[in-house]
Amino acid sequence: MVSRLLLAALLLLASVGARAGMLTFCERPHDITAADQDRVLRFAAAVKQELERSGARVAIVSRAGLDLSRFNLLYSHAGIAFKDNPGGPWSVRQLYYACDESRPRIFDQGMSGFALGAEAPASGHVSLVLLPEAESADLAQAALDNRLALALLAGRYSANAYAYSTRYQNCNQWVAELLAWAWSHADAREDGRMPAPDAARTHAQAWLRAQGYVAGPVKIPAHWMMFAGQFVPLVHVDDHPLDDVYALSLQVSVPAAIEAFVRRQVPQAQRVELCHDTTRIVVHRGWEPLGVACQPLPGDDIIPL
Repeated sequence: MVSRLLLAALLLLASVGARAGMLTFCERPHDITAADQDRVLRFAAAVKQELERSGARVAIVSRAGLDLSRFNLLYSHAGIAFKDNPGGPWSVRQLYYACDESRPRIFDQGMSGFALGAEAPASGHVSLVLLPEAESADLAQAALDNRLALALLAGRYSANAYAYSTRYQNCNQWVAELLAWAWSHADAREDGRMPAPDAARTHAQAWLRAQGYVAGPVKIPAHWMMFAGQFVPLVHVDDHPLDDVYALSLQVSVPAAIEAFVRRQVPQAQRVELCHDTTRIVVHRGWEPLGVACQPLPGDDIIPL
């Protein structure tokens, strides 16, 4: 299962240099101590407690995965958490890449597993965007409709998929397109009509454009890093406009873009950010970001670990 989203594969490429061709970029097992696991599980419990306390039934949830700081990104992977998910309370419905099948899949994962998906168990960040009742109901209906979830699923995965093409898809793009369908195609859902996958995605992308959705842009630090992507199995540039490639600026759906769009589209939406280090959990309520260092802002809650 892959949680290497966006340009994480290129980041790994930069780290390993000439060995890039040997990498599969599928999720590799990494050692985690009992203390690390206990800390992350307590962090996941704090996330679920905050969700329960909010009174919301649906949240867009994002986590920090690999270190994407050279791309000025903290959060890499987004999904949708439901209080009434059949897979368990506050399980996260998300797209992931199934390495053994070489294709993307839709997967429900408990919050503990979602938090454990981060690369560095010594620290972690989770962002929650809590939706009001009307938007929550539409999104829940759409996301838990398996036919629709699959109709919006592309057959091919790319970590840096162009946001306005149906050639590839990454996990965050699936979330963005699901939001678009949920908030713009209620009549089609009620009539039981379901278009072909490419048509569903095309309609969703057109609606996102019309509503002013801004994907990324993800700034690539150097030309060599852009063109090295041809050697990385899950990174592609053939779906991106050439002008964007030459400008080292790719329109890729990232959690920050989704959150900014939802904030504009649904002004009543609320945001809660939680982070932890080895000694404490910080709970911050509001749209001002905490930042990588996990330093509390005035009024934030602090839970000792």
